[in-house]
Amino acid sequence: MTKQDKIEILILDDEKQFTEELSEFFKNSGFISFEANTELAAKEILAVHDIDLFILDVRLPGVNGLDILKEVKVQFPVMEVIVVSAHGDMDTVIKAMRLGAFDYLRKPFRHIDMQITIERTQKYLLMQRRLKHLEERNSLISKTLEKKIDRQFIGVSSKILRVFEQALTAANYPEANVLITGESGTGKENIARIIHYSSSRKDHLFCAVNSSAITESLLESEFFGHKKGSFTGAINDKMGFFEVCHQGTLFLDEIADMPVNLQTKILRATEEKVITRVGDTKTIQTDFRIVSATNHDIEQSVAEKKFRLDLLHRLNTLHIHIPPLRERPEDIRPLLHHFVTDYATRFNKPNIQVSEKVFEMLSKYDFPGNVRELKNMAERAIILSKSTLLGTDDFPVKQQKATEKMPKDEMSDLKMIEIKMIQNALKNCNYNQKAAAEMLDISRNAFIRKMEKYNIAIKKSE
Repeated sequence: MTKQDKIEILILDDEKQFTEELSEFFKNSGFISFEANTELAAKEILAVHDIDLFILDVRLPGVNGLDILKEVKVQFPVMEVIVVSAHGDMDTVIKAMRLGAFDYLRKPFRHIDMQITIERTQKYLLMQRRLKHLEERNSLISKTLEKKIDRQFIGVSSKILRVFEQALTAANYPEANVLITGESGTGKENIARIIHYSSSRKDHLFCAVNSSAITESLLESEFFGHKKGSFTGAINDKMGFFEVCHQGTLFLDEIADMPVNLQTKILRATEEKVITRVGDTKTIQTDFRIVSATNHDIEQSVAEKKFRLDLLHRLNTLHIHIPPLRERPEDIRPLLHHFVTDYATRFNKPNIQVSEKVFEMLSKYDFPGNVRELKNMAERAIILSKSTLLGTDDFPVKQQKATEKMPKDEMSDLKMIEIKMIQNALKNCNYNQKAAAEMLDISRNAFIRKMEKYNIAIKKSE
């Protein structure tokens, strides 16, 4: 166990021999232990050390240990406290527990008794640490939040810093719905997580839902829940996304692919914050924020009657657009450095460096897959490389030719890029649609719809 993983314990007791013996026991058991014989000494230790467990004597000269317990539980609510005393009575035990003590031991006690109590407390503390670690890896952004976010969303360009600023602004308004637009692979879900984990909703659920990945027959049940017996297969009552996300954030990805018949119900739930489970008549009040995302031209979807204008207005209170990587080439270097370092650590390949020629080459590449494509490039390079210096051969890319571009009057740049991504994915996956969809991180149904929309045929002779 490393020092970082060890539990830090503070013992406060006016009997110096007691604190010394108990501290030695803790150190021999693999803990980090601090001793204090006065209230002032204990407070000085608490001020500079991240104490996990406080062993507190309730009978101290000139001060009531229960008053100290009450104070430290306010200042350090996560810290566990074990109260000890040679004069314990039931009234003291009850008061200590009500004030937040984890356990109570009466002197003299055996070391094995303290060990059993510590082990129960340690399991709880380590569980809390793991939960905190998972939460901190859910998102990512600027230095002000670098301890709470997933560092896979890196950037130094003015365009991406503007996105960060907008995300933090959105976080300050936890009732406002947010629409995030941008091409596939730009990091829309990461921005959604930044908004959630920087807001007052951070202690509640962040639920990510791919709007196109759920079969249409189950959409209503997934969003609103259902009552047992309401349809074949409904063997139990089930909560839907809106109910599960009470006080949290519901992230709706690929919102433009949501079936029109569900959009009306989504609109009503968003407006009223009241839902009814399938097969039930009881209404349920719920408080949620919706952050939605799309890589489509959502206004065109409205014009084509594929998306409700009133729902768009409801979801688009705040709008954040993430520019593609080709529009911010200055972000390629820090992103690649981060991905290479990350994968080199994971695959136990230390001291990996990147040739300057790689950056020169990638700065001319248009990255149809955006940041996700760069990340995949780095992973592949680390896995296959036999050298500690990554060169251009480790990052095989095909430079786009000007003649491959379609005239702008025929199709927007966004559509051109999307078509190119689909075609490249098909080629790279030997025209396996399921594999190509997984490469683009969308459902197979959504992938097929995109092929049909752009009249993309499978031609293995290409």
